[in-house]
Amino acid sequence: MTNGVGLSEADVLAMFRETGALLSGHFELRSGLHSDQYFQCALLLQWPDRTARLCGELARRLTAAGVEADAVISPAMGGLFVGHEIARALNVRSIFAEKQEGRLVVRRGFAIRPGERFVVAEDVVTRGGRVEETIRIVHGAGGVVAAVAVLVDRSDGTVRFDAPLVSLLRLAPTTWPPAECPLCRQGGRAEHPGS
Repeated sequence: MTNGVGLSEADVLAMFRETGALLSGHFELRSGLHSDQYFQCALLLQWPDRTARLCGELARRLTAAGVEADAVISPAMGGLFVGHEIARALNVRSIFAEKQEGRLVVRRGFAIRPGERFVVAEDVVTRGGRVEETIRIVHGAGGVVAAVAVLVDRSDGTVRFDAPLVSLLRLAPTTWPPAECPLCRQGGRAEHPGS
């Protein structure tokens, strides 16, 4: 599907394939689920021209949906480039949350002001745990989450946030809890390529 004059899902998927960022095999996702596909967005995001094109499209879709934002916040590491490029396209500032003692926190002098409107940007969501954690950070500081923007929605639209979700690619790759994974039953060992 093509939204307006922008990129279609086929265009986006082609970029993932061209850059080797769509992997096939046996993987453990950040969510703990196993899958036979893995989106290694870093392999796509290493190309600034493609990153700018994809994130510019996300920014265009946010604007077309009437989303108004003062800033973008991303969970590190996966969302860093996505958030930065969306912020550049929207001409707003970009901050990030990072792990400290096992949970996401805002550090490095970044501030969230009461009433400030944020887009939460991430590369891929499956269950949305890191996005939810980032939303809680924004709300906890008195900020407002205007939207969530991701390159890939692996939930095929089933993940829900208390803000609109805008994605470039929406699909539902097969996933299994580890105890039900047929690839594990065949003696395979899940890789965790990093995210």
